[in-house]
Amino acid sequence: MIHSVTDIWRHPLKSHGREALDSVTMIAGQTMPGDRVWAVAHDASKADGSQWAPCANFTRGAKAPQLMAINAQLEDVTGQLTLSHPDRPDLSFDPDAAADLQRFLDWEKPLTPADRAASARIIRVPGRGMTDTDFPSVSLCNWASHRAVEAAIGHDLSPKRWRGNIWFDLGAPWAENDLMGSQIQIGEVTFLIRERVTRCLATTANPETGVRDADTLKTLKETWGHQDFSVYAEVITGGDIRLGDSVKVL
Repeated sequence: MIHSVTDIWRHPLKSHGREALDSVTMIAGQTMPGDRVWAVAHDASKADGSQWAPCANFTRGAKAPQLMAINAQLEDVTGQLTLSHPDRPDLSFDPDAAADLQRFLDWEKPLTPADRAASARIIRVPGRGMTDTDFPSVSLCNWASHRAVEAAIGHDLSPKRWRGNIWFDLGAPWAENDLMGSQIQIGEVTFLIRERVTRCLATTANPETGVRDADTLKTLKETWGHQDFSVYAEVITGGDIRLGDSVKVL
């Protein structure tokens, strides 16, 4: 059965900030263009931008739920990033500009718990999105699995909780978990399905309010015996993906 792409998202800031796309051009061995380009290192972090670093080095939604309500708009030509949040005024800045760093830190500070390590700097690794995996990954989400979680938890959930890159509907919940090691084609792009995504506390926060209001982790664990949602894939062959493009298992 052939399925089709329903949503495409990129996340310019690691773990929070998302932007909907109509199309994207993927490159073999890389993340989605513009995805997780920058990561906000806290004052206890050892990350220096010379190489990929694990998520514990960064300010993120799992520890600061209000960050989950950030939306982002990236201007590809100028590199300007505009952030919005229901409790903060919009902020437009250049994440690569040292002169803009303090404005960003001041803007973000009220959204980070006082008992957590404070954000200190913005880093990027040229040519490498700061994914949660140690390889450049793209996260693929199945609407059928999302509906199953909603049914188990007893109310609607925003799909933005999962911070996925590409959404499609496989018809059956968790069908994506059966694709480990398989290659799939989406539009012109070939992906290798490499890992299941084990979820964290970030998914318990409402992406509209930043308030933890749904125990997604307990629901996953008690209903299905795991805390996984979606899969990580690697781009094997690059090309274009557009909304409505077909999804085929090769």
